[in-house]
Amino acid sequence: MDENWETQLQSIWLKLGTIHHEEFIHQIRSHVELLTDSLAIADFEKACAFDSTGYEKEAEPLYRSALDHGLTGLRRRRARIQLASTLRNNGKIEESIDILREEKANYSDELNDAVDSFLALSLSSAGEYKEALSLTLKAISKHLPRYNNSLSRYAENL
Repeated sequence: MDENWETQLQSIWLKLGTIHHEEFIHQIRSHVELLTDSLAIADFEKACAFDSTGYEKEAEPLYRSALDHGLTGLRRRRARIQLASTLRNNGKIEESIDILREEKANYSDELNDAVDSFLALSLSSAGEYKEALSLTLKAISKHLPRYNNSLSRYAENL
């Protein structure tokens, strides 16, 4: 995989929403066939394409395959978040919560607020509204121009 392959991939992703879903998926599939050294990345990108076009059931096994084949780095973190979201959409809420709690406990990067946001969605789907609201408010509090500490404390008290 090289920089040119990534640039071409990003060009295809920019077409999302401007071409038919089937054509978009076809273009992603064709592009990842050029990868000869990473089944993990190929499966991840195909999963993203299915997921982004509303085919969550098709995306789930591809996310799992990508992770099983050793997906690393930021793509691994994204795959875990996106798999958890897909699981929630597929009615597997407890597994979604488990994945996101594990990510929250064991990893930290620029996607922390995304983990919290998707965990809040899953918790809400499970009827855990107070915890979901608390996570959401904590995530939002970091981005406010004022009231950061107050909102964070209120979130903790939930």
